[in-house]
Amino acid sequence: MKKIKIWYWIVTLLFAAFMIFSAIPHVMVTPEAVTIITGLGYPKYIIPFVGVMKIVGIIAILIPGLNRIKEWAYAGLFFDLLLVTYSAFNFGFQPPVLIMFLPISFLFLSYYLWHRMNKLKVKSEK
Repeated sequence: MKKIKIWYWIVTLLFAAFMIFSAIPHVMVTPEAVTIITGLGYPKYIIPFVGVMKIVGIIAILIPGLNRIKEWAYAGLFFDLLLVTYSAFNFGFQPPVLIMFLPISFLFLSYYLWHRMNKLKVKSEK
């Protein structure tokens, strides 16, 4: 259980760092974020909302407990990454599609390890 817990926190913190660093330009509505998001076909007014929701999702994932909220946070962040990947692919941005493989894989690994850790915790309590 200890190894799984250590791996869970390593992967989750790496995923959280990626999401936080991608959310900060959205919250601040930097020119680069505006260029990227409007280039993908989305309106400018959605940029700060997406940034704030990424931060809220990461906070929910990092707080121990809150299992139901954590499930929703993982789902929301997955759909965010999936939508960005699909949009980038649809608009012909090939390199970002390849780069998105890393955070998506960290998301799935973090989610898997979280479930594994909870399953082992339930077994040890019996």
